[in-house]
Amino acid sequence: MTLLAPSLQSYFTGHAYARKGLSPNTIAAYRDTWRLLIKYLTASTGVHADKIDLGMIDAEAITTFLDHLEADRGNSASTRNARLTAIRAVLAVTLPDHPEHAGTIARVLAVPTRRGTPRTVQFLSVEETQALLDAPDPNTWTGRRDRALLTLAIQTGLRVSELTALTTNDIHTGTGAHVTCTGKGRKYRATPLTSITLTVLTPYLAERAARPGAAAFPGPRGQHLSRDALERRLAKHVSTATEHCPSLGGKHVTMHTLRHTAAMRLLQAGVDVAVIALWLGHENTSSTDVYLHADMTIKQAAIDRTRDPQVTPGTYTPTADVLAFLTSL
Repeated sequence: MTLLAPSLQSYFTGHAYARKGLSPNTIAAYRDTWRLLIKYLTASTGVHADKIDLGMIDAEAITTFLDHLEADRGNSASTRNARLTAIRAVLAVTLPDHPEHAGTIARVLAVPTRRGTPRTVQFLSVEETQALLDAPDPNTWTGRRDRALLTLAIQTGLRVSELTALTTNDIHTGTGAHVTCTGKGRKYRATPLTSITLTVLTPYLAERAARPGAAAFPGPRGQHLSRDALERRLAKHVSTATEHCPSLGGKHVTMHTLRHTAAMRLLQAGVDVAVIALWLGHENTSSTDVYLHADMTIKQAAIDRTRDPQVTPGTYTPTADVLAFLTSL
């Protein structure tokens, strides 16, 4: 057995869980990165996976692997950087135990991240949101379930992993109605529910009580829906909604788009960015600042407040008679 295998076993069975306390999703992402890396090294070097050693995990190998992800697998810069983070995480823990590979590991840790194109936040307008909520068939159980799920997602901004993990006990419809979840970084938070959301959730939960399992939004046998299942259901309803709201056809709508929509609704209502960060479960407001750049109406409102009182509100429009305008200069 090479040094790589015990290093990976030590990290994933001990450090990741007991010391670092990483979430299951993060651990799965790190695991998948190393599986891809080992398979790539096996294919490119001809060395069997069990024979790959720490000395082969050098800066050149990592750089070519990351280039392969972009060129051959079509990964974005952010995905490339996430894979690099996973590689660094394991090697940083391995370094103290294997000083003989210190130089090689240090050069891998120094591999720079890729600077990507700034992301553009996609969110739904009021009309698009309503069209999406009206898309599920109210005459079927799955339609009523999906409408309740979409309503909750758009109002609360829960992550897809938080939605799929919800149980019926996490939704409280009494006085001070709210939904609780344990989100990214194992952070617990409670999000209030509006009266409009309750009008959808309350009858749904009453009907849900007659079905097996504890999942808030279950599959056919009462089990929690998977992330892929939610995305498939959303894609189906977006397709239906596009027939009545064509603007949806020009947007790439995912479950995360609904989270962006919740954030933008709060921002447009004048809620402070710091409060929105707490609402979404962000570690700090820097993750929330992206919403400030997403809607021109917010910027327009800001500049309107700085306008000279003598200036008529509105966008400048030149006079129709250009010659008269030039003469007046």
